[in-house]
Amino acid sequence: MSTPWVEKYRPKKLDEVSAQSNVIRVLSNQLKSANMPHLLFYGPPGTGKTSTILAMARELFGPQLMKSRVLELNASDERGISIVRDKVKNFARLSVTNPTPEDKENYPCPPYKLIILDEADSMTFDAQSALRRIMENYSHITRFCIICNYITRIIDPITSRCSKFRFSPLNSANSLATLKMISQSEELDIDDDSLTQILDISNGDLRKSINFLQTGHKLFGEDSIENIAGLIPQNLVQSLIETLQSKNLNKIYEFLYMLVLKSYNSATILTSLHSCLLLKNIYLNSEQKIEVSRILYETDSKLSSGSDEFIQMLNLFLQLSKIF
Repeated sequence: MSTPWVEKYRPKKLDEVSAQSNVIRVLSNQLKSANMPHLLFYGPPGTGKTSTILAMARELFGPQLMKSRVLELNASDERGISIVRDKVKNFARLSVTNPTPEDKENYPCPPYKLIILDEADSMTFDAQSALRRIMENYSHITRFCIICNYITRIIDPITSRCSKFRFSPLNSANSLATLKMISQSEELDIDDDSLTQILDISNGDLRKSINFLQTGHKLFGEDSIENIAGLIPQNLVQSLIETLQSKNLNKIYEFLYMLVLKSYNSATILTSLHSCLLLKNIYLNSEQKIEVSRILYETDSKLSSGSDEFIQMLNLFLQLSKIF
């Protein structure tokens, strides 16, 4: 009962992975032959990269042999060259343990180990260079699965040694089906509209959606989903737009001060305005949307550089009011 739902409902087999049909088809064929090359998974967060390789490892080795054959490291925590030279190299050079007769009967149990490096795009250049050499020297007894969000941050000598798989953002139908399955299993009283709203807030990140569902399922109905997620409710965003249209400096200042008192940060305000003005607004013409995009970009850039949030938000509101 204390297990996080993300782990509780993590796929145990490749067939259970949501979407990514092309990736799963290729990996399933490799699973049949048990002759797996080095792998490189890349794509946005929450699209099933880690779940896929763990499911594949479980089908290759079985739950018991996995403990000695699979090493999983998060490279965002352990990203230096010392980790690669010590922990990764020591595991890669170990001889392969023999499977039990039971494991050999039920699973392929190929004669190699598997090292999973998650968030590998956080690794330093020196660490990646050392990793390349290890991949080359111990490929006969060790396979690597490199997982990253941005493939451009992985050096070419590593990418050229791996079979690359792109994980695309999950479509709404697959994600909604997964959330429905979890809701039914946990006996949650939540409608499809609320689940769809959760997916919209999570921007296609299924892991984020499941965590949000677990965190707020007891509060749905008592409070709006936007409030639970820390987002600005739509009625408040509409009031902000009307205030900007009034061009009244005092009202604009007071509204911003009210948002600050309600603990809405600048990133949340920018995201809400971007969605409302650029994605959903049908009244602004193309030139106005281009200008709004420029203003939002400049504000975000200044905030990233450490500028004062209140002053930048006030400047943003005043510039937007001129457009209206």
